[in-house]
Amino acid sequence: MTQTLALLIDAYRLLNARKIFWFTLGLTALVVLSFAFVGINDVGIRIIAWDIEVPGVNLLSGWTEAFFYKTIFLNLGINIWLTWVATILGLITTASIFPEFISAGSIEVVLSKPIGRVRLFITKYITGLLFVTLQVGVFSFGSFMVIGLKSGIWMPGIFVSIPIVVIFFSYLYGICTFFGVLTRSTIAALLLTILCWFGIFVVQASESTLLFFVKYQEQKVQTLEDDLQRSKDRLAEVENPDDKERWNFLHETIEVRTKTLENARESSGVGLAHDILMVAMTVLPKTDMTIGLLERWTIDLSDLPQRNSNRPPPVITDDGEFEANEQEIARSMERELRERSPLWILGTSLLFELFVCGIAGWLFCRRDY
Repeated sequence: MTQTLALLIDAYRLLNARKIFWFTLGLTALVVLSFAFVGINDVGIRIIAWDIEVPGVNLLSGWTEAFFYKTIFLNLGINIWLTWVATILGLITTASIFPEFISAGSIEVVLSKPIGRVRLFITKYITGLLFVTLQVGVFSFGSFMVIGLKSGIWMPGIFVSIPIVVIFFSYLYGICTFFGVLTRSTIAALLLTILCWFGIFVVQASESTLLFFVKYQEQKVQTLEDDLQRSKDRLAEVENPDDKERWNFLHETIEVRTKTLENARESSGVGLAHDILMVAMTVLPKTDMTIGLLERWTIDLSDLPQRNSNRPPPVITDDGEFEANEQEIARSMERELRERSPLWILGTSLLFELFVCGIAGWLFCRRDY
């Protein structure tokens, strides 16, 4: 235990000695302080003393101060700063931990002491997460205090971001550790990790795009089914069977709409592609969905300002063309994303991390130094 604690303290000292650690911490403080200069009123968003009119974003349109600060905390603080900028800076800072440690003349000093390689690997891995833990901790506490003191609204749910962002970073850090042990190169480990991150992002973005088309197809099928049922109801209401013209017209209409509905149901290419991507996402770490849990756990759908849609419901035109209600599709996608199990999101992602770290640990323990 003493040896493990000594390694943790040594890792903190190494981080403390790096200028980029304090540079990132300073930028984090600036982002936190920016919350003190932003507010919302009846006109729109207020920045220091200037009011900026933003359509639909003001206290008169259903927004509340609590919802506004939750939104900027998630969108500016989490989705932009911690998820992208601070994560990249964190990877730059921590990417060298294993390559430098296993370089000639460094690891021999530690291995000469009675400490197992497995424990050494796990301890060094945990110390690499100290960077993002400290950054997120400072950011969350600072945001909690600044928003609370400025607006009088205290949001303890902000602190949920600490474990979520650390878990998110650990996915990428696990990949970085694997490449660091494999290549012994900081630059190679960093570049390959960013490349993998981009690949994961492409898969998740593609799945989200295909989900839109799946919902589009579902809305189209439902609209065609309703349209067909209305035609059948009209046919049943024909009181005079001798009205051949109307009778034939309705029969022809039902036949055409039945065939159109069958074709729409058989158009399963998008659904199949989406299912394949879902299998890939089950295997890969779900970075975007992990961060998305913050919005799910801090903002209720009932808190959202009411959105008045001027778009008509989905219809089938006289030409047989389908006109979708994209706002309804977006709401349907939002509901489905929120219904995805946190156990699936976090559990499968952590299994991927465990697998990658297991290979990295095996290489670390089997290699001769």
